[in-house]
Amino acid sequence: MKVPKRLLPLVEDGLVDEVLTQLMSGKEASVYIVHSQDKICCAKVYKEIEQRSFKQAVTYREGRKVRNSRRARAMEKGSKFGRDEQEKVWQRAEVDALYALSDADVRVPTPYGCFHGVLLMELMTTEDGSVAPRLNDITLTKEQALRDHDLIIKYVTRMLCVGIVHGDLSEFNVLVDESGPIIIDLPQAVDASANNNAKWMLERDVANMTNYYGQYAPELLETQFAKEMWALYEAGDLTPTTELTGHFEYSDEDADIDGLMAEINAVMEEAALRKERLQEENELD
Repeated sequence: MKVPKRLLPLVEDGLVDEVLTQLMSGKEASVYIVHSQDKICCAKVYKEIEQRSFKQAVTYREGRKVRNSRRARAMEKGSKFGRDEQEKVWQRAEVDALYALSDADVRVPTPYGCFHGVLLMELMTTEDGSVAPRLNDITLTKEQALRDHDLIIKYVTRMLCVGIVHGDLSEFNVLVDESGPIIIDLPQAVDASANNNAKWMLERDVANMTNYYGQYAPELLETQFAKEMWALYEAGDLTPTTELTGHFEYSDEDADIDGLMAEINAVMEEAALRKERLQEENELD
């Protein structure tokens, strides 16, 4: 196929030998299957900020550190240089998260680097060589749902142990192969200790996954893994091997009204985003 404009610099630099096909085109990025240095991999081309539909980007950027003071000031002022730098930070966040999670034994695509605003990473396939489908595109048995939900909870726990919350985890951002779920799409990942929204984002991530798997295994809908996980994390007692129960006892302390409102707003935003994604899928079909 004709080489897309954004992939031309990678072809010229010898990072991409051939663009084979477009895998998908979303509102935040387009993904291509490419031949790169003796392997077939994915090339994720991030769309310009003006073209993206991702909402509340400032909320996700909270707590991200920029070492260069000049760049930090430019980003705060919103100059063209500052916006360009903010884009680099946004893209780099996914690369950094993929490396960190791979090291933490979380199933994610192996990253190969980000070049000219394009993330090169492993192409996830099934045993027959087909591209691994998204969770939203398959039907599960009850046994598969219970197994894969357990794996997702383990992965989210390991993520939190290295200080990362996905921030947009749902059936649309999980691939599935014979070994179970694979977590993808992490440019909005947040720092659990530095972002004031990390708690409700974690709760939303877990709720999204539990509600999805709960369609096949309704008993999962009664669990409270996120609250249990966060309480252990705050107490410094959460480890990658912590055996969670899914039960959580509420204290008699006053309700966190701000946190509750944030959760309500997050649910509304998630519903709107799901509607957009389903419409996008119908358009592609």
